[in-house]
Amino acid sequence: MAVLEQWLRDKGRSYSLAKTPSQVYGLLVSKVTSFVALPLPLLSFLAIPFVGGSSTTFNLLVFYLTWTALTVSHDPLTIELGGTLLVRLVCFVLPALATLAFDCGLPKFSNGIKARGSQQSPLNLGRAKLLEVVVVAIFNVSLAVAMQAGCEYVATEVLHVRSLLRITAAVPLPWTIAKDIIKGLLVRGTLRYVIHRYLLHASPSWLRTWHLRWQHSVRQPFSLVAAYDHPIDHLLGQWLPAFLPACIFRFHVLEWHLLLVVVSLEELFVYSGYAVLPSGIVLPGMARRTEAHFDTVNSSDQRVGNYGHLGVLDFICGSACKGEANVLDDIRSEAAQHSLQQRVDDAVQSALTGMQGQQQRSFRSKTDRPDVDGPTKDAHATVATAGQERTAGDDEEVAADETHETADEGQEGPALQRELRRGDRRKARKA
Repeated sequence: MAVLEQWLRDKGRSYSLAKTPSQVYGLLVSKVTSFVALPLPLLSFLAIPFVGGSSTTFNLLVFYLTWTALTVSHDPLTIELGGTLLVRLVCFVLPALATLAFDCGLPKFSNGIKARGSQQSPLNLGRAKLLEVVVVAIFNVSLAVAMQAGCEYVATEVLHVRSLLRITAAVPLPWTIAKDIIKGLLVRGTLRYVIHRYLLHASPSWLRTWHLRWQHSVRQPFSLVAAYDHPIDHLLGQWLPAFLPACIFRFHVLEWHLLLVVVSLEELFVYSGYAVLPSGIVLPGMARRTEAHFDTVNSSDQRVGNYGHLGVLDFICGSACKGEANVLDDIRSEAAQHSLQQRVDDAVQSALTGMQGQQQRSFRSKTDRPDVDGPTKDAHATVATAGQERTAGDDEEVAADETHETADEGQEGPALQRELRRGDRRKARKA
């Protein structure tokens, strides 16, 4: 009790109440300015791929400087909770409210792009039920942020251990961020499948009753239905599978915010009911399996299935809805739609044709290459011909010498004169 009183006195000293109107105005302005400055690093990080006026290195430098200044000027809990609330507002709550306003304001146009037409119109619920869905969904999102704040407070102030998430000025490397987000998504998908199947549907308990009476009272989902559930069921089925892997691996706060961006966009699109979605493979199949799950819950003739969004665990565990395409069927249909097999065959044929053409060119280059031994052979042939001519000339000289010798045999003269004449003729021929 004494410790609690001392803590309250310390808090009272650090957070003294404003007494004059000028102090109240200054306090409000400082708090608003501090809260507005929180989203700047995250927004600058998300805007890096879309900024074309400056280099990526410069954008990363600006982000790093902004993030460093933010970590110095704000306490870690404010950074974590402010970024979490910002992500949920920008990536889920505001877009979900915008799609709901679009569905209610332009129902004919909206029904034209819905997967099931007018059956998925939120107007079918009535005004009272629709208002209830909006209020409960916003409350559950706020409750999840408050639960995160409570967990961090218990860890740091009550248990006196380090914070659940890392909040440092050092930013993780891109490869580390991607690896951690993939791990978080895998753990989240597994936890969500187990909780959704065995706690919210299979076991007869208050959790199952609340889940059926709240979320499954809406027969056809739209985006806000992802957060419309009993608060305890929402924390177990939606918030805990996303936040627990971040605590287990102790993500950096930026990694947690990026993971929350992916989760929020997934909930926004999977429950939207629209036939036109950003992804061509993953999101349409996830949305179709979610709609089939709602159909099986509302139908007494079919076994409840499709507890996961991606469909991999449903395919492995045999809990997929009957007659519903699984994740492998989605991949095959997407490959057939984009003529993937034909493209692969064309690529292989093109590669084989290129290899054959290269072999033909190599063979032609070897055939058309000038023969290096040709000049040598020609030189040898010329030398041989010259040698044959020289041999023939020598034979003629010998024959001529023999003729002269025969003619000179009857004449007087020494043999030396004949040798001299033969030597003169050889010198002349060589010259």
